[in-house]
Amino acid sequence: MIPDTNMITHIIQSAVAPVFLLVGVAGLLNVFTGRLARITDKLEKMDAYLQARRKKDGEYQEDKKRSERRSLLLKRMGNTNLTIFFCTATGLMVAIIILTIFASALFAFHTNTLVSLFFIVAMISLIISLLLFLREIYFSTAMIRIEYYAR
Repeated sequence: MIPDTNMITHIIQSAVAPVFLLVGVAGLLNVFTGRLARITDKLEKMDAYLQARRKKDGEYQEDKKRSERRSLLLKRMGNTNLTIFFCTATGLMVAIIILTIFASALFAFHTNTLVSLFFIVAMISLIISLLLFLREIYFSTAMIRIEYYAR
């Protein structure tokens, strides 16, 4: 049975809320990937400096301060990658919810449990992503504190 226009309108209205969530997730992904790009740029700059110094002096060893900074940048990069993973998983779950809502109306099957499960997984992924982002903020401010007090 093909749904009538009123039913399709109701389905579209039901799917709008998850679409707004999807837009919010896209905004978060933009922030997270921007931070990852900055971290990557800093690492590449440090690596280029290290390579140039070793080219001049084959026995050059990175000092402890630079080594700690590089280690913290690598931690931040790994943490930000996880943040992006969980945020992307959130977006995927929301997209599946939207698809499921439309498919259930089109093919007339009940999806209450399925939509609920996907929504719970999406929210858990979003919470994990935001907690990891808080950790990234802690790492970045710790780096600033280390540099400030090292002077």
